[in-house]
Amino acid sequence: MGQYSVHKANLKEVLPDNTLNSRVPQVKVKREIKPCPARHLNEIAKYIIFRDEEKCRMCGTCYKICPKGVHVLKPGYKLFATPKSYKCIGFKCENTDNYCIAKCPNGALRLVENPMMEALGDYRWTSDIILATWKMAETGDVLPEDTDYEYETGASGGGYDRLRLKYPDKPLAEVADDEIDISIDLNKRNDGKPKIRIDVPWYGGGMSYGSVSNVTQLSKVRAATAWNTFSCSGEGGYMERFRPYDDHMITQVATGLFGVREETIQRVPVVEFKYAQGAKPGLGGHLLGSKNTLSVSRMREAVQGIPLFSPFPFHSVYSIEDHMKHIDWIKHVNPRVLISTKVSTPTDVDMVAVGSYFAGTHIIHIDGGYGGTGAAPDIAKKNIAMPLEYAIPKVHSFLVAEHARDSVTLIASGGIRSYFDIAKSIALGADGVVIGTAELVALGCVRCGRCESGRGCPRSIATTDPGLTGKMNIEWGTQRLINLFNAWSMGLKDILKRFGMKKISELCGRTDLLSNLDFTNTR
Repeated sequence: MGQYSVHKANLKEVLPDNTLNSRVPQVKVKREIKPCPARHLNEIAKYIIFRDEEKCRMCGTCYKICPKGVHVLKPGYKLFATPKSYKCIGFKCENTDNYCIAKCPNGALRLVENPMMEALGDYRWTSDIILATWKMAETGDVLPEDTDYEYETGASGGGYDRLRLKYPDKPLAEVADDEIDISIDLNKRNDGKPKIRIDVPWYGGGMSYGSVSNVTQLSKVRAATAWNTFSCSGEGGYMERFRPYDDHMITQVATGLFGVREETIQRVPVVEFKYAQGAKPGLGGHLLGSKNTLSVSRMREAVQGIPLFSPFPFHSVYSIEDHMKHIDWIKHVNPRVLISTKVSTPTDVDMVAVGSYFAGTHIIHIDGGYGGTGAAPDIAKKNIAMPLEYAIPKVHSFLVAEHARDSVTLIASGGIRSYFDIAKSIALGADGVVIGTAELVALGCVRCGRCESGRGCPRSIATTDPGLTGKMNIEWGTQRLINLFNAWSMGLKDILKRFGMKKISELCGRTDLLSNLDFTNTR
């Protein structure tokens, strides 16, 4: 245990003396769903409505017939404000009685698809999926039927975009919404440790202070608290401001051991060992010096302004027996803690998972190759780790064969974009998932790929610059994520209802409910 011990004297710059080994009252966050519009004046829209001011006679027809609130009169003036194009459902409106373009008696309105849609996002995170995520984070509801977004799949042509859920023509049983249970257990070992059950089959992934802002981190954990699930500190240490949310935090022990302290391990319910990340297996982590500000360096117990590297691998772990020593260390520090083991997806990931189970882990967290923010190098995340659609059933089947599947929780991550992806992951064999990028998108991320840069994030999400972090409000960020989680829970329940299932666990391992476009005539 010697190399991991931390003297309290080393913490004085980070924590006041009176906080060490003490517990603060836990904060409750209300699970309240309410509208939370974008924090930018001109939200990016799929369609744009142009008004010809010379032709417009201010008759008010468009304002009266539009049920979406696209056309807005300026208060106190008989003038129209710029149309709120992001509320427009586009050309789907043509077949309704509310199509303002055709109804305008003076032909003053014109509808076009926003050319920005070709630049926003990428093949996996398409502009439609990004805009749909924003919409759900704003409203807290699933997308209405008249919305013109393709949300179930992206345009990658592979991976989850090739998988489809096979719904029966008629559900096997009629199930009411209040009968559906989407909660999952994180401890199946019956080893005397706490029986932790989360209300939804997902929790927030590790994003360190440094990789993202403290406002982003706090928004994540506050939403997790409201939904009785977890968020993860990432490998950058444990903020003092996490303390009121200890019961919903996972602290991460990664190869760099940045900010790892026994006193924080003693407070949290779950500790995660991060051996590798699916977006960059074999590479470790890298925080550029421009993001290593004074507050970041203090929490990581490093020198301000220098790049920080997490080596690969743990230089104290080269076998399952070494892994067991790590787990024993954590269990010695906190006898009530659950252990999560995060690994990437090499070809022998099934052997790694079974070894982790026999070493004593409660949660096997496999991280596939589709994940990672803009800080992960494309050459790594697109070419190294095994995709999740192969890794999940491989691990699930091997755990079943070893009679261990019912004694361990299998969690998958690496590119989970939607509740459809969650359902597909569970049908492949996972108990639940970890999300990361989806949370950032809900906060307004445009997938520009500049996460590694100190001032590069245009939405003040993945930044440590004091001049930028204040541009996002914690209450706003919390509400956006609470709303997204509500929409996802509604979507998952609808999927289970279509299958006639009452519990999310009934979907686990049901690969017969999935089809792959490579093996069907559908294209």
